[in-house]
Order: sequence, then C-alpha cells, then structure tokens
Amino acid sequence: MLNFLSSLVRKHRSTFKVLEALRNCVQKRTLRLGARGFAFIDSLSFMNRTPVMASALRLVMALGSVAMVQAQAQPAGGLAAPAAQANAAPPYYGSNLSVQVRDLCFVLGARDNQLVGYGIVSGLAGDGDKDPEFTLQAVANMLERFGLTLPPSALTSKNIAAVVLTADIPPFVRSGSRIDVHVSAMGDARSLHGAVLARTPLLGPDGTVYAVAQGPVAVGGFIGGIPGPGGASVQKNHPTSGQIVRGAVVEREIPVTFVKEKKLELIMRQPDFVNANAVADKINEMLREGGVVDKVSTPALAKDGSTIQVMIPDDYTADPVRFLARIEQLPVTVNTPARVVLNERTGTIVATSRVAVSSCAVAHGNIIVNIAQGYDISQPQVPLAGGAPVLSPATDIVINEGEGMLTPFRSMPTVQDVAKSLNALGVTPRDMMAIFQAMKQAGALQAELILR
Repeated sequence: MLNFLSSLVRKHRSTFKVLEALRNCVQKRTLRLGARGFAFIDSLSFMNRTPVMASALRLVMALGSVAMVQAQAQPAGGLAAPAAQANAAPPYYGSNLSVQVRDLCFVLGARDNQLVGYGIVSGLAGDGDKDPEFTLQAVANMLERFGLTLPPSALTSKNIAAVVLTADIPPFVRSGSRIDVHVSAMGDARSLHGAVLARTPLLGPDGTVYAVAQGPVAVGGFIGGIPGPGGASVQKNHPTSGQIVRGAVVEREIPVTFVKEKKLELIMRQPDFVNANAVADKINEMLREGGVVDKVSTPALAKDGSTIQVMIPDDYTADPVRFLARIEQLPVTVNTPARVVLNERTGTIVATSRVAVSSCAVAHGNIIVNIAQGYDISQPQVPLAGGAPVLSPATDIVINEGEGMLTPFRSMPTVQDVAKSLNALGVTPRDMMAIFQAMKQAGALQAELILR
C-alpha cells in the first residue's frame, strides 16, 4: 500500500505543484486568469490523462477569481478604499465628439477667394427694372460692344434688369473648371423668373478677371398678381435672387502655396487652445507610431489657439500632399466649450452639452394687464323732453398677477438637467432667456452667455 501511494505521488507531482502555486496566488490576491487562463490549463498534457485533477484545478481558479472580485469590490471594513475614492470617475459632462482634422482646420494658403461682377439679365416678361439710369446705361454700353450705338433715352428696361453677381472660387481649381454663381437684382425689378444672364466677367479683389459667367437663372420663389393700388399679389420666398449652378467658367488660376521651408500651418476654424493642442498631439502620435525619420522631435506644435505649425518629415519632403492627406484623416476628440446662445429676435436658445448650473433658486411669475374700452350710454332724465342719449367712453383695466413660487434648483451638471428643470416651470423660450441672464448675473450659470 505504501509503495502504491509513493508511486501515485511521484506520478502527479507536477499537478500538485500547480495546485500549490494557485493556492499561493489566491492567498496573495494576485490571480489574474480569465478565459485564456482556462484555455492554458486545458492545454496541459497531464490534464488529458487526469480529468479529476482538471476539474479540481478549474474549481480552484474559479474560487480564486471570485475572491479577487469580492476583495476589490469591498475592502476590509465594508467602506470604499481611499485610493478608489481618489480615482473615482469625474462627473459626466456629456460625451465629446471625435471628428477628423479636416473638419477642424484648414491649411494656410489653401482658401477660397471671392469674386464679384455686374451684369444684365433679360427675358423678364414685363417684371424688369422701371427704366433706372444705371440699367439703361449698361444696356447701351452692351449694345455698343456689338456695334449698335443708341442713346440711353431711346431704350426701355421693361424686360431687362441690372444684377450683381457673386461667387467663391475654391483653391486648386484649374482653368476650365466651373463654379456656382449667385445672382441678385440691383434695381427695382419685380422678379427674376425666366431671366437669362448675358456674358459677365467676375473680378477678384485685385481687379483681375478670374471667371466669366453666363446662363439661365434658377429662382427659388415666385410672385404673381396685379401690382399697384387695389391689386392683390402672392409671393413665395425671394423672387429677386437666384443662382446659376456651375454657371461660371474659370479663366485664370489663383496660385496656391501651402508649404514654406518644409513647414505648413493648420488654422483652426474655431480657435480653441484645448482643441489646437489636441490636434498637435494627435499628429505627433501618428508620426511616432509610424516610425517616421526626422531630426525634429516634435513635428507639430500649437503656436496659439488657432495656429498649429507642422514640420514635414524627411520621408514626405518630396510628397507633401500624401503627408497632408494622412493628417486630415486623423480623428481628434473635440472639447466643446460651455456656451449658451440666446437669439431674442427669433426666440432661439442653443446650449452645449457642457453647460452646468450651480445650486440656486428661481421664481417666475407673470403679470397680465387687460384693457377693455367701451362706451356708456346716458339717457335724458325727463322722458319725452326731446333730449338725445349721450355716449361717453369708458375704460376698464384688469391686472392679473400669476402665482410665482421660489423653486430651488439643485446642482445641474448637464444641459439635460437644465432643460428639464426649466421646462418644469412651464416658461416660454423668451422667459427662459430672462432666467438664463439672471442665472449668469447671480453666478450660477457656469457657461459663456452670448446674446444675439
């Protein structure tokens, strides 16, 4: 019997060593085995020969994992550990968006340029200008270029109107490309419906012609009816403005230079120190992970809240476009500032997700004044005396003051809490504007307040 037990111990000595190591890990609370740990145990060669030992070993691992979870969830004494309290998650202020760099910045030098022109449209079917001097003179000058000389007084602009053309020419467009043109009436034309624009040059700020526009004008509105006194008309949108989609042909290219001395600069569309620094850190992280060889330790540097200077690495000196394409596709977490915008003209309120309100109390009440004007009739005192009734005006004023209660508000860390609390008062958007302004004056609104 003794020889049998000795041989059994020697046969399963490796198994007992594994069990002893697991027991020590459980006592020291250092067991970190999960699904991969179980797969490792199953792969041991002796487990296939001793299923009883495999089951026992799995039981020890499961008990050790449970003990570790309980030990981490509730330390001795049943109270949260000071370290856990110190590392507690901060209050939730709304999730930040992850957007591409191309949506946050644009490259210095690669920007749009504005063009403007003055032209004549025809084919208005009686809705044109009412013979202003600048329209007649423009028509006379246009006819003179075609060899027909007439004085402006001999012309009429019933079917013609003077218009102003505006367009934006984007960077990197080449000669022959087409851009959109916006057309708006300059005189007293009633409508541009059915108008056709004659060839008109579009000038840049330096007076150079960069594009030429021509074509039919698409108007998104209409007007109909009989003008003048006693007439009735129906109007939708603005019939005196429209556009010509791809109606201008680029004749001259605008030179664009975005790389200077192996450097390029990214300009933030919304200047912000946090977001500018986040873009620079993302670019540096991308270059470090890619193993790009360069003598500069930090290729990207945020110079201020709107400018990020980027050094082009040596590997991309001959192909800066490929380097810029990689940068523009990088995702960056945007830090949105706490801001409340109030538009009193339209009654619009827009608040970002980081708007927070400290504990405060708000009272809201309405005063309604009703004024009713009528007439009192006084009859003569002596009947059949020939007197006439007398009318005297009478005015009644009634003032109703709504109930207003001082409602305490707890701390509201999110804009959702602020909206729910203000909606619970039953106030209108214009009343909310007054409440927001009062909260800002009291120091309870932890956000930038912008009035439009």
